[in-house]
Amino acid sequence: MKLGKLGVWSVVEDSTAKESADLAKRLEQWGYSALWIGEGIGREIMAQSGWLLANTSSLIIAPGIANLYARDPMAMLGGQMTLCEQYPGRFLLGIGVSHKLIIDGMRGLQYGDPIKTMRDYLQAMHAVKYLAPAPAEKPLTVLAALGPKMLALSRDEADGAHPYNASPAHTAQARKILGPGKLLCVEQKLVLESNPERARDAARKALEFSLSLPNYTNHWLRMGFNESDFANGGSDRLVDDTIAWGDEAALIKRVEAHWEAGADHVCIQTINPDNPTSPRGLIQVDEKLLKLLARLTH
Repeated sequence: MKLGKLGVWSVVEDSTAKESADLAKRLEQWGYSALWIGEGIGREIMAQSGWLLANTSSLIIAPGIANLYARDPMAMLGGQMTLCEQYPGRFLLGIGVSHKLIIDGMRGLQYGDPIKTMRDYLQAMHAVKYLAPAPAEKPLTVLAALGPKMLALSRDEADGAHPYNASPAHTAQARKILGPGKLLCVEQKLVLESNPERARDAARKALEFSLSLPNYTNHWLRMGFNESDFANGGSDRLVDDTIAWGDEAALIKRVEAHWEAGADHVCIQTINPDNPTSPRGLIQVDEKLLKLLARLTH
């Protein structure tokens, strides 16, 4: 797998199948190496990954993440092996435990201890006897990880980690825990807007759902923030630490800060300042910014 230094993280649930494929084609044409997509309560992510792979020729498709509660370990491994065989070097599986609100409230399941659940799940995947022809190369798996225990599990039981809502300071911590030789694929939100009030307003809309999820608020508490930083859509310092805003140079500086801190790959999620989120709260892509930053892929 030739995973370049820069990819794109995008919510495609507001797009039709054709629109999502067209976006993937444009990203491939602009030079991005990977498209990361999430799994919530919309499309099934393995099927969506197959669709995007079929409509591109070199772009890596990476679930960020495939929800382990959505399929048993055999189904997860089967989907991974199938796509890796069909599209050699182009499918990077990200697995995560999702969030209690989604698992208990939306899926009607029971959310377990994140570390034990993930460890048991990975061990069950490793034990699966896959009887179809194997892919030409070993499939790669990264874990949604922010805290030190999940990062250590990413090091010991997977091929690396995929932190979300993380700062360059966290990237440095994650690299220290992962050590060398493990993938560190970091999501970073960006707003191309130099007016502080307008930029932070867009950023707060994009952070609204994350601020309702303990997995993220616990991460921010570990990083030195406190409960007061979560009020009113997030304090300025929380917003600025998590989401980069400003002119093109400022945004490039943030991406480079992740690389300097030890990230192998930064997947940028661009926020459109004119229309930050859809009526359902999903972050809307700023394709103008994606085109501007595509030069970093060369």
